[in-house]
Amino acid sequence: MAKNVIWATIFVLIAGLIQSTLLSRLTIYQAMPDFTLGILVYSSYVNGTMTGQITGFFSGLFMDFLSAAPLGLNTFIRTIIGALGGLLTGNFFLDAVILPMILCAAATILKAFMLLALNLFFDGATPAYSLTGSLFWVELLLNTFTAPLLFGLLRLFNPLLASGREK
Repeated sequence: MAKNVIWATIFVLIAGLIQSTLLSRLTIYQAMPDFTLGILVYSSYVNGTMTGQITGFFSGLFMDFLSAAPLGLNTFIRTIIGALGGLLTGNFFLDAVILPMILCAAATILKAFMLLALNLFFDGATPAYSLTGSLFWVELLLNTFTAPLLFGLLRLFNPLLASGREK
């Protein structure tokens, strides 16, 4: 488990740096795909709840340092998404297209609703998506349609990212 968490966190760190530098210049309606979320979903789905939680915690902590969000916001959200993604381990066959799209779309929607709830709870002190604005919908489409490519790329690194029982 420790090896999987370390490698998934390294992949998230690399993706986070790429997102914050290169992809921030290539946005569509101010939105870009959240590859760090996709890596977390993949890692938690193939390894289970505990790996998902730990990877979500460390990847969220890193994303907190990269963003202007309050410290702990991404950590909280990604820990929950990692835990929920891990609960699905072994329940569905991980195909090449449909399940990655569903998992990443569900994670993006969950992230948006959690940000909205926290924004309401903390009286606007945290960032949130406008569900009627284009940013959320474009990010949802980008995350959904890049998921098969991302999962396919991550499958190449299965010896590093997946535990022996889930390969």
